[in-house]
Amino acid sequence: MLKTEMRNPDTYGIDKMSALEIAEIINRENAKVTVAVEAALPQIAAVCDAAADAIKQGGRVFYIGSGTSGRLAVCDAAECPPTFGVPYGLFNGIIAGGEGCMFKAAENAEDNPAAGVEDLKARNFCEKDILIGISASGSAAYVISAVSYAKSVGARAFSVTNNPESELGKAADIDICADTGPEVITGSTRMKAGTAQKIILNMISTAAMVKCGCVYENMMINLKPTNKKLTRRMVGIVTEILGCTAEEAEKRLDESGWSIRKAVE
Repeated sequence: MLKTEMRNPDTYGIDKMSALEIAEIINRENAKVTVAVEAALPQIAAVCDAAADAIKQGGRVFYIGSGTSGRLAVCDAAECPPTFGVPYGLFNGIIAGGEGCMFKAAENAEDNPAAGVEDLKARNFCEKDILIGISASGSAAYVISAVSYAKSVGARAFSVTNNPESELGKAADIDICADTGPEVITGSTRMKAGTAQKIILNMISTAAMVKCGCVYENMMINLKPTNKKLTRRMVGIVTEILGCTAEEAEKRLDESGWSIRKAVE
C-alpha cells in the first residue's frame, strides 16, 4: 500500500479529541514535512538549476498536476510575475480538468492520460521547456503521460511525489520525493503531502528567479507598482539600496518610469 494511503496510528482517536487536541496533533504531523523536504534537497537543487537554465535559454517552466497538486501548480506559477516582474507564461501551471477544477473538484480527471498530453500540446510545449509533474501518490495517469510526452519531444521532465519508487518518479529524469508518510486523515493528501509540495514549488521558482538575476541581495528588484502596497515596497527597496530618504527614492522612481534597476543606477 502507498504510504500516503496508510492509516496513521497516532491519529486513530482523532474523532474523539477536542479542537485543541486535533490542532496539536496536526501541528506535530506537520513538523515532519520539513524533515521530508530536507531529505530531498539535492534533488530539489538539481531541478532549480534545470529551471534556471531553461529560462536563460529561452524556455519556460511548466507545472502539471491534478486536484490539490494541480491547484498548487497554478498558484505558484501565478505568483511569479508579481513577485519577480517576469511575464505571464514564463511559469505555467496546468490542472487536470481545466480552470474550473481550481474551484470545483473533478477527481476522475487524473485518470485521463490523453488529456495530459493534449494540455501540453495546446500550450506549444517544446524541447526548450521543462516540465514538473506533481502527484502525491505518483500514480496519476494524467501526469505520468504528460511527463512521458515531454521527454518524447526532447525536453527534461521532473516529478514531485510523496511516495518512494512511484510510477511517476520512475518516468521522470529526477524525482523529488518528499516522503511525508500517512496523513492525519487517511488518504487526505491535501495535508502533509500538499504542504510539502507547496514548499518544494516555492523553492524551485524562487531559486530559479534568483539565479536568473531577478533578486538583488534578498530584495525583489523587478517589482511593478500595481497597488499601494507594492508602490510603498518599491520606495523602501530604493531607500534601502541607496541609503536615501523616501522622498528621494520616490523622485528617482518617478524619473525612471518606476524601474528599481534604473532608479538605483
